[in-house]
Amino acid sequence: MNAGKDRLKSAVKYAAWALAAVSITACSAIYQKHGYVPTEEQLAEVVVGVDTKASVAESIGVPSSSGVLNDGGYYYISTLMRTRGAGAAKPVARSLVAVSFDSQDVVSGVERYSLEDGRVIPLERRVTDSSVENKTFLRQLLGNLGSFNPGTLLAE
Repeated sequence: MNAGKDRLKSAVKYAAWALAAVSITACSAIYQKHGYVPTEEQLAEVVVGVDTKASVAESIGVPSSSGVLNDGGYYYISTLMRTRGAGAAKPVARSLVAVSFDSQDVVSGVERYSLEDGRVIPLERRVTDSSVENKTFLRQLLGNLGSFNPGTLLAE
């Protein structure tokens, strides 16, 4: 009888240690890197006033983002995100390299920015909300009754 109690105590003790180990590892940080930023050696190859858009794209690669206009610059962005447990991902480090061009597509400047240089700008894709998102099927059906025109069915 005593041996059964000892085995039970031992099993409970091992289960408690296993639960503690799992709890500790679940709270460890998970890091994810997104994007691409050229190295200092690659940026040293870009000569201001000499290189063009085509030569920059060939030497350091095509950027993940570019300016809105055709004569806009190239923007290389890399973000290091940290997630702990079930919490939301937070940016730990962000690096941005901006290569600007003049009107003849010749490099006019190369700048490097990070989180320490200013405020955090969230990078996100904007999507237009759907108008039927919060409507039930019956509300959508009844809402379309007013826009129904029987003349459109009879017209050929």
